[in-house]
Amino acid sequence: MKNFWEKIKPSRWLARKNEETLTPQGGFKLAALEFIKLALFAFITIFLVRYFLFKPFYVRGASMEPNFFDKEYLIIDEITYRWREPQRGEIIVFRYPGNRKEYFLKRIIALPGERVKIKNGGITIYNQEYPDGFVLDENIYLPPGLQNKPDVSYTLDNQHYFVMGDNRGSSFDSRYFGPVNKSEVVGRVFLRGWPLNRLRVFNKVLEYNNQ
Repeated sequence: MKNFWEKIKPSRWLARKNEETLTPQGGFKLAALEFIKLALFAFITIFLVRYFLFKPFYVRGASMEPNFFDKEYLIIDEITYRWREPQRGEIIVFRYPGNRKEYFLKRIIALPGERVKIKNGGITIYNQEYPDGFVLDENIYLPPGLQNKPDVSYTLDNQHYFVMGDNRGSSFDSRYFGPVNKSEVVGRVFLRGWPLNRLRVFNKVLEYNNQ
């Protein structure tokens, strides 16, 4: 009988009640702590991705038509060029040499160590593999018969790229401000995310028919 009264003793019941009410409070605090940890991890991940791996850009203007149009949303891959060199035909974002606060979107035409000559509407590339030069065939991404003007010639050192916009008649590019230093290159176009009907991943290096 004594054991029975001990079990229903008010002080014992209150202690048990208090113990039970503490359990969910402890669980809530633990859940809140886990949520904070998860949010912090997500923030750090987004920060690293945003500032060190990928960066969003909007296309401004018509210099890359017919392949990129005004207000299209692009994701720029900033990490690939840490492991390999940029390739001919890749579309890159770089800081404009005349104002590093401005970013340009252009296509790589000539690589470091090459000589590029634009004459009579065509582009000729000279390098060790083709000392006599080859005419760059861009029909894989530009309309046939496109004329390149004005006539220019550049010999690139081992740190510079010659870039041009796809809309050759409406592009301010290396024909006018010269080659772009590798240090100014932000990254390559990886994804066109908007508009959805033009969604595309750019993950292949172009192969030119005349190379």
